[in-house]
Amino acid sequence: MRRLGHSYAEILKVVQVSKSTLSLWLREIELTSSQQKKLLLGRARSRYMGAKAQQRKRVENTKIIIESAKKEFQILMKNPLFLSGLSLYWAEGDKNSLERVKFTNADSAMIQLMMHWFREICKVPEKKFRIALHVHDLHIRPHVKRYWSKLTRISESRFHKIYVKPSSLRQRRNILYNGTCGIVVNDRRLFRRIVGWRLGLLDHFGISPRSSTDRTKGF
Repeated sequence: MRRLGHSYAEILKVVQVSKSTLSLWLREIELTSSQQKKLLLGRARSRYMGAKAQQRKRVENTKIIIESAKKEFQILMKNPLFLSGLSLYWAEGDKNSLERVKFTNADSAMIQLMMHWFREICKVPEKKFRIALHVHDLHIRPHVKRYWSKLTRISESRFHKIYVKPSSLRQRRNILYNGTCGIVVNDRRLFRRIVGWRLGLLDHFGISPRSSTDRTKGF
């Protein structure tokens, strides 16, 4: 079978041994250039078909989560915290193709409200929270991380390294400024639920998304 150009996978369907044993048995059999090319094309096709199958599965799973979340909206809309957080996330939250949940703002009260939303509405486990701070070099202070840690009730150990942005200014305009705080939750399922909630909000008011792409991605 090997001399005829069959792959190890094809041979193993007939000969019930381990791949390492098969490799040992066949290591001295050389394939022609045309046979090698055929096997390479076969592997490439298998990888492509596998990737397409995973893509279809991901798209279908995304649709199921979004449709379920749209139905949840009708129940959750009676909660003022739910509507407030959803509206704020739509305005200030991440909407990228990485499907990462991230809300960034410099307003401490807004960050506190969103932490309530993530904990009480989204049911995010504490271990999933990460905090990303962006601070201008004129405003960097030793205790800025402690300030946001106390405000969010997230341990400093779960803070990313502070990103310090260079400023063209020569003096501080607001000496009390503590930079911007980003609440990060790496959870694709939650991202898709937020998409579904937003579409549920639009449906409730009879508003159609701009395109079919928006209906899939949500933003």
